[in-house]
Amino acid sequence: MKFSARNSLKGKVKSVSPGSVNTEVVIEVAPGVEVTSIITKTSAETLGIAEGKEVYAVIKSSDVMVAVDH
Repeated sequence: MKFSARNSLKGKVKSVSPGSVNTEVVIEVAPGVEVTSIITKTSAETLGIAEGKEVYAVIKSSDVMVAVDH
């Protein structure tokens, strides 16, 4: 698998919450670290997204902001 996005995180699907149009997918990428994605219901079905399945969270963004506490 190859793609142009620079950031991808491998993890396991923790939960899947299908709606009428979109599906919320929670991916655990490390113990206690989760990434939540909203994808179309059709995409979730096509990819066979289910709890426990290994997937990649692919992050594509033109801007990434960095902040610190003072």
